[in-house]
Amino acid sequence: MVRIRVGLLGTGNIGTDLLIKIVDKSKYLEVGMFSGIDPASEGIQRARQMGIAASATGINAILADSSIRIVFDATSAKSHCAHAPLLKEAGMIAIDLTPAAIGPYVVPAVDMNLSAMAEANINMVTCGGQATIPMVYAVSRVAEVSYSETITTIPSKSAGPGTRANIDEFTDTTAKGAKVIGGAKRSKSIIILNPAEPPILNQHTIYAVLAQEPDQKAIIASIEAMVETIRGYVPGYRLKHPPFFDGKRVTIMVEVEGAGDFLPKYAGNLDIMTSAALAAGEVIARKILVKGVAQ
Repeated sequence: MVRIRVGLLGTGNIGTDLLIKIVDKSKYLEVGMFSGIDPASEGIQRARQMGIAASATGINAILADSSIRIVFDATSAKSHCAHAPLLKEAGMIAIDLTPAAIGPYVVPAVDMNLSAMAEANINMVTCGGQATIPMVYAVSRVAEVSYSETITTIPSKSAGPGTRANIDEFTDTTAKGAKVIGGAKRSKSIIILNPAEPPILNQHTIYAVLAQEPDQKAIIASIEAMVETIRGYVPGYRLKHPPFFDGKRVTIMVEVEGAGDFLPKYAGNLDIMTSAALAAGEVIARKILVKGVAQ
């Protein structure tokens, strides 16, 4: 089968997990270059052991390979701001796993056809956004959401330096995504790093304040359908408790267990991001392939 060649920027935990997911699971993608800036990176060593071309020259190694069509950027918001114009100039489609939010927000569970594909740069929001925005959307598609509040709790061990350096961007981007994609009129996002030992699983609480008295059956059915959609590419995503109603307020609690491809299973916050990025990449690759056949 013909596959689309991709580049991965960032050789830390997220980049390495995505590398393994693409190699082991993707029918449409193949890794052409795995590149970061740390020559001693464990991710680079692992890639080379897998027979994947790897480099410590950052974006330069990817730009040097004109066969690469899609680039996953798993660096930082600041770095992606520098990378985005270079990738666009090179004619490469960027899938941004940082909170830079340069391109349109994409949550595969909400839009499996990726209508944002007209753009050369799409943003995967945040790990919290990938877990919570679909729940806000599940409610808003059957009832008007006046306000949403999402609380993401992640184990400290799965919060690397990139996550810690982008806390402000994380909360801002997640809150905006709840409005732009989720459909809430107003929104707020909170992140908590939990130092418990052993590490807890990634957990999210979503509050939605409705404009009118809720049709509880319709909302529950919409939430349950959305959970099954997400589980199509994140099998460890699940409701922790049934939705709880209090007047015009509904509370949803979800838990994300990672697949354990590279990261520990408690790192569901990272797994849902790489899984969503892979899902988006495969949609893009299929569209490129179909377009190529049509031409």
